[in-house]
Amino acid sequence: MPNGEDIQMKFYESGDEGVALLPVSYKDWEVKAKEILAAGPFDYVNGGAGAGDTMRANLEAFQKHHIHARICCDVSERDLSIELFGKEIPVPIMLAPIGVNSILHPEAEVAPAKAAAKLGVPYILSNVSTKSMEEVAEAMGDALRWFQLYPPMDQELTDSFLKRAEDAGYSAIVVTIDSTLLGWREKDLNNKYLPFLSGEGMGNYFSDPVFRSKLEVPPEQDVKGASKKALEEGNNVTFTWKDFEYICNKTSLPVLLKGVTHSDDALLAFEHGADGIIVSNHGGRQLDGGVATLDVLPSICEAVENRIPVLLDSGIRRGADILKAIALGATAVLIGRPFAYGLAVAGQTGVAKVLENLIAETELQLAISGRSSIKEVDGLFLKRADE
Repeated sequence: MPNGEDIQMKFYESGDEGVALLPVSYKDWEVKAKEILAAGPFDYVNGGAGAGDTMRANLEAFQKHHIHARICCDVSERDLSIELFGKEIPVPIMLAPIGVNSILHPEAEVAPAKAAAKLGVPYILSNVSTKSMEEVAEAMGDALRWFQLYPPMDQELTDSFLKRAEDAGYSAIVVTIDSTLLGWREKDLNNKYLPFLSGEGMGNYFSDPVFRSKLEVPPEQDVKGASKKALEEGNNVTFTWKDFEYICNKTSLPVLLKGVTHSDDALLAFEHGADGIIVSNHGGRQLDGGVATLDVLPSICEAVENRIPVLLDSGIRRGADILKAIALGATAVLIGRPFAYGLAVAGQTGVAKVLENLIAETELQLAISGRSSIKEVDGLFLKRADE
């Protein structure tokens, strides 16, 4: 991968090529995606629960912390790599599990999976992907990938998903439990838009032998009926810590719990077998008026006492955000909406460009702050705005 300076220079020199450039900033990708997509798909990605207060809180939380730069430091060599579950990863970034990518681009999840694989960025495949986990695994080859699980009501289906993920070379399971019911998303309700009902995002269900065996007729004969059955499985409102412990014991893979925003839950997750925690509020798509993930990150890291990795999701938009999250205790961060907009604008190329820009910005921010390694980013890296 080219370093940040090389990527930056390509932009300055591209004026001689006489070609239109893809967007640079997150907001420009968002604007371009809105121009391309119909209202339903765009608002599905762009919108949040209720008034959008949690989405705004996620973004505003980063403004409470300022980077405290040092000078006269040798930053000629920069290292963004981290180690996670025994694997070295070149950057502290992962692609978040965003479902129904087929509403954004015809190649659906295959496009971001290929982009991530090429750059060495781990990809977390959504449970509600339009392409099956096996199709995505084939597209990625040996590249690092995790599988997100919305725990089904049917334990036999849970077992099937876990085994398929293991057999397809996924190296961790991300149990997501903050979406047992769909949030009150006004934009989607106004658009009367729920892509699952037409079979979008059903690749893992429709290809699963256990799921198919529970249907009266195959999905091909009744797409809406099969889709509603899948949604019922995902709306697992009876899920408890006992069920989470079952999943941890059922698979040999590391299991992370995604959707944690309370330190007590973080400790419970650890006690019930979690190998990692993802601090997330689903990008503000579920609970309106919820806490910002960055605000609760330090207390969650303190609760688990660094015994398991803690990742941060929701609100990451820039390199500075990544470094602030690392300084407050995160091992790595998840990127969601930015790569979704890149996918909508330019498919695999768009996702790759979003990632390249974000990595370059992070590397340059690191160096300009006077640090040469992501391992040097700690509590002393930041100063609170109110101090």
